[in-house]
Amino acid sequence: MSSAADVDVLMRLMSPPRYGGTPVDWESMAWSWERPFPPDYQRFIEVYGAGTIQDFLSIVGPQPKDDAGWDGMVDETGNAEDMWEDTSFKSSELEGTSPYLITWGVSGDADLFCWDATGEDPASWPVLVYDNTDGTFSHYDCGMVEFLIRMLGGDFPRSPVKGEVVLWGKGEATGEKR
Repeated sequence: MSSAADVDVLMRLMSPPRYGGTPVDWESMAWSWERPFPPDYQRFIEVYGAGTIQDFLSIVGPQPKDDAGWDGMVDETGNAEDMWEDTSFKSSELEGTSPYLITWGVSGDADLFCWDATGEDPASWPVLVYDNTDGTFSHYDCGMVEFLIRMLGGDFPRSPVKGEVVLWGKGEATGEKR
């Protein structure tokens, strides 16, 4: 489901930053989170780095799980876990589940973009989206980069978020590295 090659497709829709992405010790990250990160996310960070897409969607960079920091992966994952516990509105695929959440993105409307990192193969982790507008979680059976490509192409039955739909169906995007 998730492939590092998906980044090649995304690069046709969103140019990488001039000075490249961010080198990461992925082995240390895997040890910290007790699981490796998906291959598409690893390549995305190496090509683009953490930053924003269309000044709307912030892609958070990897951060050791014991290194809580404001607006980082650990903090935003905690927010997603809190929202999961607080909301009773979940898509049918999520009813009765208890996912291991890891947040990879946050929108300007406080929507949260996560993986359900429960499975052993990070390439098969689906994307879960918390839509802050209506307080619901939805399931998308694709990896992070494919999700971004499909958002830009408007290739879901409807936008995954109901607030400002900056990326939905736009076709291409601009990004800014942090």
